[in-house]
This record gives sequence, C-alpha cells and structure tokens, in this order.
Amino acid sequence: MTTAKPKAKKFRIRRNGSLSGAQTEQPVEQEVHPEGASQGVVTGEVSSAREVSAEDEIAAIRKEKLTGRQLRMARRVAQKHGLSPTSDFDAIRLLRAKGIDPFQRSNMLELVVDEGQKANAQLPQTVPQPGEQLPSTEVLTEDNRAQEIMKIQRDIVRRRRRKLTLLLARLSFFVFLPTILAGYYFYAVATPMYSTQSQFVIQKGDSPAAGSMGGLGGALAGTGLASSQDSVVVQGYLQSRAAMDRLDKDHGFKAHYSQDWIDPIQKLDADATNEKAYSLYQKEVLISYDPSEGVIKMEVITADPQKGMEFSNSLISYAEEQVDNLTARKREEAMKGALESFEDAVLARKEAQAKMLEVQQRTGAIDITVPVGQITAEISALKTLLLTDQLSLEEMQSNARPNLAKMRPLERRIATLTRKIQEAQDKLTKGSADNSSIAETSAELLSASSDLEVRTLMMQSALQAMETSRVEASRQTRFLSLAVPPVQADAAKYPRKFENTILALLIFSGIYLMMSLTSSILREQVAS
Repeated sequence: MTTAKPKAKKFRIRRNGSLSGAQTEQPVEQEVHPEGASQGVVTGEVSSAREVSAEDEIAAIRKEKLTGRQLRMARRVAQKHGLSPTSDFDAIRLLRAKGIDPFQRSNMLELVVDEGQKANAQLPQTVPQPGEQLPSTEVLTEDNRAQEIMKIQRDIVRRRRRKLTLLLARLSFFVFLPTILAGYYFYAVATPMYSTQSQFVIQKGDSPAAGSMGGLGGALAGTGLASSQDSVVVQGYLQSRAAMDRLDKDHGFKAHYSQDWIDPIQKLDADATNEKAYSLYQKEVLISYDPSEGVIKMEVITADPQKGMEFSNSLISYAEEQVDNLTARKREEAMKGALESFEDAVLARKEAQAKMLEVQQRTGAIDITVPVGQITAEISALKTLLLTDQLSLEEMQSNARPNLAKMRPLERRIATLTRKIQEAQDKLTKGSADNSSIAETSAELLSASSDLEVRTLMMQSALQAMETSRVEASRQTRFLSLAVPPVQADAAKYPRKFENTILALLIFSGIYLMMSLTSSILREQVAS
C-alpha cells in the first residue's frame, strides 16, 4: 500500500529585522512538511490570513494619496466610534469595515462638539453581533412605498416648519420688535418739532469803479456769484459756537430745549455742557449754501413755532451784522490812507507857497513878466532910434564933402544908443554883482510857480480821493437781501413718523442680514 505524500501548506511569516530603527515586514513563503523537516528554514513570526488581508487594505488606502488633514480627521472619527486603530490608515480601514465613511460631511460636523460633551462618560453602546447580514425577505409593495414617501414628505414639511418658525422667531426678536419700539417712539413718545425756513442772499453794492468796469466783472457785480466768499463766511459764522452762545444769551437756546415736556431723547439736560448744546445746535439749526444760485438756506427746528420765529430773526440779524463787519476794516483803512495823502499834499503845497514868496521877496518881482516886457520894449525902442541914426549917418557919409559938425554929434548918439542897448541886454541875461539877472529871476520864479501849481493839483486830487473814500466808507458795500422771510409754522414737521419707522426697519433688517451672513460664514469655516 502506497501512501501519498502530503501537500505542503504555505504560510506568510514576518522576519525580525530592523532598518533605521524601524521594523520592516517582508512576506516570505515557506513550505512546511508534515515530518517537521523544512528546507530553507527561516525563523520569524507567522501572520494570519486576517492580518494579511488588513495589510493589503492599508496598502490600497496608501495609494489613495490622502492628505494629512483627512488622516487626522479619520483617526478622530474612529476614536469617536470607540475604535483603537494603530495608525491613521488603520483607522480608515476599521471605519470602512464598519460601514462608516470617515470623510462624510455629517461625520465631520459631529466632531465639532462642546468641551462639556467630551468630558461626559461614554455609556455602553449596543454592539452588533458579528455574522452574516442576509437580505431582507420583506417585499416592498406600492402601499408601503407610498407610505414611505408620505413619511419622508411629512418629515420634510416638519423640518421646514421648524426652520421657518425659528426664522420668524429670530426676525421677530432682532427686526420686528425693535421696529415696533421705534415706531411707538415716533408715533406716541416723540415731541412734535416745528420747522421755520428762510432764505437770503448776500449782494455786493454797485460802486463807481464797478459801474464803469466792463466785461465779466461788470456783469457779475451785484450778483450772488460776486460774493460767494462772503456767503461762505456768513454760513460758517452762523454754524459756529459764537452764534450759539450769542443766541443762548439773547433768547435762551439751552433753556428752550431743556423743558420738561420734551421727550428724553430730544431733550437737553439742564446742566448740559457747551459741547452737548453745540451738538444739538448743529442738529436743530440747519444752514446750507447753494453756490450755483448764491442763496443761503436756513432751517430752525424748535418745539415751539413762536420760538422758531424768534431764533430765525435773530440769526438773520447776526448775519447782517457779520456782513457789515466784513468790509468795515477795509473801508476804515481806505479812509485813513486817503486822509493821510491829503494832509501830505496840503503840507507840500504850503512849502511850495513859502518858496514862491521867498523868491518874490528876494527879487522884488511879483510877476516877472512885467519887468521883462518893459526891458524888451525899451530895447526895441533903442534899436529903432539906433537904426534911424545909422541911416542918417550913412546918408551924410555918402556926400563928397559931409558936414562934420552934424556928423560928430550923430556918431556920439549912435555910440550912446549902442551902449544903452547892451546895458538893457545885460540886465536881462547877466545882471549885476548886487542883483541877479532878469533871466535867473524869471527861471527861479517860474520854477517856484510850477512847483506850486503841481502841489495844488496834487492837493486837489488827494481831496477828491478823500471825498470818494468818505462816501465809500459811509455807504454799505455788502448787504443782506432776504429772499424768503421766516414764517411761523402751524403744524409740526418732525419727527417724520412713517419715514423714520421704515428707515428703522431697513436698518434693523440690514443688521440682521449682516449677522446671519457672518454666522453662516463662520459655520462654513468650522465645518470645512
């Protein structure tokens, strides 16, 4: 009887070895004979078939190239389900073996738990018994399918109603309730406020210089465009603390808004500081300037219409004073300069008169034209006589035998006339050692006379400029023209109940929307 040789069984073993301080696993197939003899015996730990299958699954998971974040998330999910993986890849294997997807969104959200929940003790859980899961023998009929669909639909409707209820609750708390409170304040609590409106423009007066000026400057003179800078200055003054302080001293601005019957939100405290009063002044006294039309618009909001009229008229009077003061210094300086110029011109004319008098006294000639005329006439007469005697002498000399008794006296007379003429000419040009010549005296008198005339003209010009400056100083070059006078209101304009309530609804809705978006973004960031 022959005996068949038993077949050898193959096992997978691990070799005990180390590479860089870590154990390496290397499967080795070894035949084991029944007799206990083996060829090529390798000592090591023998792995079971389950371990071999686990290693193959882990190797397949490694090929999926998962990120470090996914591996850490899988380990946390495995720990949450009470598993004890040896590695992150083993955690994925164990979870998949239990039918759990470690990367499912619901599993990730379940990890975001409260610290208090983490500290709670883990209660015993029902452990499914290992065994084969056989398919159900229950047959799904049409009725059962319809019931399941109805059940799903009811569940969807129930969840939608719950979400809608929560949404309405949040909207009621964050939007509707604050809007109702705001509307209640505007309709029942807020004190009615009256508006007093007025408009005025600052114009430039027509001056002689501006009236004669042509072109664009003459066309804009007297309009609001020519005084835009003045309008801006007046607007700034009416919106300043100085105007508020003056209005408070004259008409009790703080006391009006501190009355007991004004609601607490609009009321000014009795002991309020100037800073709070000025903030209220900026809110209740609205002043705007339109540069295209040159009109200043003013609106005064008060709790009493009569007080609004009083405040408006006072502010307009303050604006008129400010307009008058804008050019007061300029006019004063112009008047002062014109007066100084006139005084200098008068003093210079006095000096010219004194010099003219001194020349007249020294020369003894009031008018130099009189002696010059006399001397000129004398020279002319002497020259006429001389010419007559010279003709007579030439006639006598033309005779063959002239009468010497008549010629000698005629020659002496001609010599005398020639000397007299030379003396008269010397008197005009050279003069004598004691007296200056007529020409010098005439030049000196003419210079003094011309200087006196120039100084007189300068004095007259300075006098005219002074008179013009005096007229300009006495005339108002800027004036305030009231386009729309203030009128006492007969009905309250503020608060605008419906508009303010709708505005409050929009504001609270915007705040709720921003909060909802912020919370949604935060949840998305935490879950991702």
